[in-house]
Amino acid sequence: MQQADVAIAGAGIIGLSAALELASAGLRVVVFERGQAMRECSWAAAGMLAASDPENPAALLPLSYLGLSLYSEFLTKVEYLSGQRVPIRTTQTLLEARTIPAGSEQLDDGAIHAFGSGLRSNGHKFFLLQEQSLDPRDLVRSLPQAARAVGVTILEQSTVTSITPQLNSVRIQTTTGEWAATHFINACGAWASDLGGIPITPRKGQMLLVETPEHLTAVIRTPDLYLVPRGNGRIVIGATVENAGFDKRIDPAAIAALHRAAAELWPPIAGARIIDTWAGLRPATTDFLPVIGPAIDIDEGNGARGSSPDLHSLDLHSPDPHSWLALGHYRNGILLAPGTARLLRQLILKEPAGIDAAAYSASRFIASATQ
Repeated sequence: MQQADVAIAGAGIIGLSAALELASAGLRVVVFERGQAMRECSWAAAGMLAASDPENPAALLPLSYLGLSLYSEFLTKVEYLSGQRVPIRTTQTLLEARTIPAGSEQLDDGAIHAFGSGLRSNGHKFFLLQEQSLDPRDLVRSLPQAARAVGVTILEQSTVTSITPQLNSVRIQTTTGEWAATHFINACGAWASDLGGIPITPRKGQMLLVETPEHLTAVIRTPDLYLVPRGNGRIVIGATVENAGFDKRIDPAAIAALHRAAAELWPPIAGARIIDTWAGLRPATTDFLPVIGPAIDIDEGNGARGSSPDLHSLDLHSPDPHSWLALGHYRNGILLAPGTARLLRQLILKEPAGIDAAAYSASRFIASATQ
C-alpha cells in the first residue's frame, strides 16, 4: 500500500490548487483523477473573476474576496513553477443591473460604445466594474505542471472507489491501487456525491467561442448572458444553465440562441465565425454555496463508502478530522480556487483561518435533512 500525507480525489482547479498549496507547505500529496486533469468544469469555464457579481449569494463574498486577494500570488507561483504565462485577458466588465449600485453610474450609449464599436445598451442598465478575467485553458496547461514541480503526484484515469477510516488516517481504494493518507479531500466536482452524502448536482452549461476582426475590450455580462474576450479576436459566449444530469451533448438550437442573444448586445457577433462549442458540468449545491471543511462520517468509523450515507447518522464533530470536502463551487471555481486552497491548508494544519468558514460547512445539509 502506497502512502501520502494528503490524498485528493479530483484534479480540477479546486483539487490541484489545494494540492499546490499543501505541497508547498511540505506535505506529500497525491491526486486521483477519474479522467484527465483539468478537463471537466475547469476546462469549460469562462474565467471571470466575478467576486462582486450581485447574482452570487451574499454569504459567498468572504471567500470570493479571499480568492481575489490571493490571485496575483497564485498566478505568479503557477507561472514560475510551470514556466508558462497565464495572462489576465480583461480588467473591466460592463455589468447589467436592475438597479445601479450606490457609488456607481449608469453608462450611456456613448460610454458603452467606447468598449466596442456598435456596442449598445438596448434598454439595459449597465455600469462599469473593475473585474478581471483570464482564459482557464491557460491554467489547464500550467497548473498540473506547477503542481508536479512541487512534488505532487497526479494519477489520471484513476477513480477513487471507496474510502475507509483508519486510526489517524484514511485508506483509499482506487481503480489503480490502494493508498493510505493522513488526510483525504473530496474535490470531485459534479461527481462528488459518489463518495459522500453531500447533495451535489451537475448544472450543464453550453458555450461557444467565436472569432471576429472587431475589438471588444471588456467583458459584457447580463443575468442571462456573457461575452468574454480572450484575445486575438476570440470571444467566449455563454452560457445555458440546465438540469440535464451528466449529459454534455451540444444542442445546436441552444448554441444558435446564445449566438443571437450575443449579437443583440454587440452586432459584430452576428457575422462572427463560430470556431468551437462545448458544454461543462457546474457542481451545484442546493444553496449555491460551496462546501469546505471536515467531511461527513468518515472520521467516525462508518465504513467504506461508494454511495450516499444516511444524513441523519452523520457526525461532523470529530476533534481531529482526517477527511475533508472541497465541493460545490458552481459558477465560481476559477475565482474561488486560491481561497479554497488556502482555507483547506489552514484547517488541515490547524492554522488561524483567514475567514469564518461556517457558511461553507457540510453541517447545514444535516440540519436541513433533520427538519
